[in-house]
Parts: sequence; structure tokens; C-alpha cells
Amino acid sequence: MTRTRGSDACPGALQVHQAADGALVRVRLPGGAITAAQLAALARVSTEFGSGALELTVRGNVQLRGITDVATVAGRIAPVLEDSGLLPSSTHERVRNIVASPLSGRAGGRRDVRPWLRELDAAICATPRLADLGGRFWFSLDDGRGDVSGLRADVGVNVGDQGCALLLAGRDIGVRLDEGDVVGALVDVAMRFLEIRGTAWRVHELDNPSRLVPGAEPGAPFPAVTRPPVGWITQDDGRVALGAAVPLGILPARTAEFLAAIEAPLLITPWRSVLVCDLDEGVADTALRVLPPLGLVFDDNSPWLTVSACTGSPGCARSAADVRADATAALDLGAAPPDAGAHRHFVGCERACGSPPGGDVLLATGDGYRLLRQFSSGN
Repeated sequence: MTRTRGSDACPGALQVHQAADGALVRVRLPGGAITAAQLAALARVSTEFGSGALELTVRGNVQLRGITDVATVAGRIAPVLEDSGLLPSSTHERVRNIVASPLSGRAGGRRDVRPWLRELDAAICATPRLADLGGRFWFSLDDGRGDVSGLRADVGVNVGDQGCALLLAGRDIGVRLDEGDVVGALVDVAMRFLEIRGTAWRVHELDNPSRLVPGAEPGAPFPAVTRPPVGWITQDDGRVALGAAVPLGILPARTAEFLAAIEAPLLITPWRSVLVCDLDEGVADTALRVLPPLGLVFDDNSPWLTVSACTGSPGCARSAADVRADATAALDLGAAPPDAGAHRHFVGCERACGSPPGGDVLLATGDGYRLLRQFSSGN
């Protein structure tokens, strides 16, 4: 489906969105990377001027919502973001949408994609024309484990045994890249998209996405991964990463402050979870005692890993229900998913914001829910 809207209304750090519960600010985090000091700064802004919570998004970004004093926050947040390194470009801040295998360079994978991540972010910001990309256009860098390729970003790479596969909307198009050509190829595809997009904002909205790359022959999409890495993860260097699921992606500012107090590198994953990285075993053990009572989930068998939701009421005026409360109630009542083990995403309207590429999307009707979309790895 091609969008007909001529302008991009996607929120950013400087362009706010007026939601039903106040203004919303979205801060891009390429690769989900955020320092302890940056997380603490966002938590303070949310506590002082917003809802008192951070929302984690399916592109590994962070939202602050419920902001009532927009003028004050605008004057406050820009310097905070600039000083902390979260706003390297005012012109390109909404298009720095890059997801990368969260554990790359730390545990597993065929290649550390973090250097590509830094190079791609810099290349996007250094290319004036790319400021015209929509705020939902995104890139993916998969280190070969297949975790982010199934998210179906607009353009990406997956590291293989025989070169790097170029992907369009999560599909291997049969083109292989040398490692030194990856960043340039991704930028070239994005530039080509701008040339031919017409009214489309995403690659999958094009009538023929193959036009973006000569010789492209799209295959089946990569399987969707719907669960984040959770629990105690031993890194290749012997240190520890802790994976914490965040129920419904809502991270209370107070909990964020505790995470920041660990003073370790942090990653927000596309599954709306948090990774606390590079810990020694003693610190990791202490964190596992302190953080679960704050609501973070370290059990990979937790039912919280099987459910997600859009904002819903009262935050979104379009929503027919408080979908977060209903999603929570479904878990509390022990309701079984439509298919055993399937992921369920509750939404309040047919826009189905935040829907993962795998699992079932349940639409609020005002009198219960109906199945809006059913996904499988082959869709």
C-alpha cells in the first residue's frame, strides 16, 4: 500500500508529535547503543517534563511522551542531546534508523558489524539528500546470526560465508557485497529509493522494489525473530551481558536510573528490551538481584516475551481500547495465544503501529478483539 501523504509526520527529537496524552519526542539510537549517562539524561527529562517513563520502540529507539510544556522541553532536550552525543545532526536526526545484531562483536556472529554501524551513521549524516528519507525508513546490519534480517528493514545486509547478502525489505536479492563495499551500497540504495519513490515512504510500498538494484531477484524473506536475548549471556571475552525484557516496552524512569547506575554500555534492542554489556561476573550477579524487583524480566520462559502492544488509549486518540491493559490482562488470565507459542501484538486501530513481522496482530473492535493479521516466517 502506497501512502499518499506528501509530508513525513514521523516524530523526532526536534519535531514533536502531538498525541492524546501530550507531545511525543523520539530519540534515534543507531544500533540501539546508548551510554549510561545518556540514559540517565533521558530519564531525568521524562521525570521532570513527561510521563515518567521511557518507551522503547521496534527500531531500537527511545520515546518520551506525555510532555505538556513543549517549549520548555524543546529548550532543555536539544542541549542535553547535543552535549551527550545523541544529536550529531539536526537535519538528519529523524533518518538515523539503523538496527544491528545487538550482540555483534560481543557474543557469536560471523563479523563484528559495529564499525559498519558507525560508518553508516556518519555517511547518512554527511549526505544532504538523505535527509529527505522518511522517519520510518530504516537500515539493518546482521552479523550472520539472522536476528535482525527478519525485521524486514528497507535495506540491509546479512553476513554470509561467501560475502554479504544485500537485502531489500528483509529479502535476499541475490547480490553479494565485499565487506568494504557494504556502507556505500546501502547509501546508494537509499539514494536510488529517493529518486524513484514517488509517494512511497518505504521500500515495500514500491510497485517493483527490484528496480532499486540492477539484477535483483528477491527470494523469500528471512524468518522473523520475535524474542530478545534474555538472561545471563557469556560474552566471547569472558565478560557478561545481561538481557532484560521490558514488559510492553515501558521502562520507568526510575528503573532507567538504576540501569544507568551500573555504568556499563547499554543497548536498546528492536524487541524493546535492554542489554547491559561488558560486566564482570560479580557486577552481573548483583544486578540480577537488584533489577528484577524493578520489573525487568530475565527469564526467557516469561510470558511477557510473547506479547506486545501499541500505545492504545488513553495515549492515542485513534485507539478503540486500552490495549496495554488488555494485553496484560490476557497474560494474567492465562489466555493461550491463537497458536501455541505464537507472539501476540495488541493494537487499537488498523494502523497497527509497532507490529512485529512475526506473530498475530489482534485489533481492538470496541467489543473484544479480532485477528487483523496472521504472520508466519514465510509471509
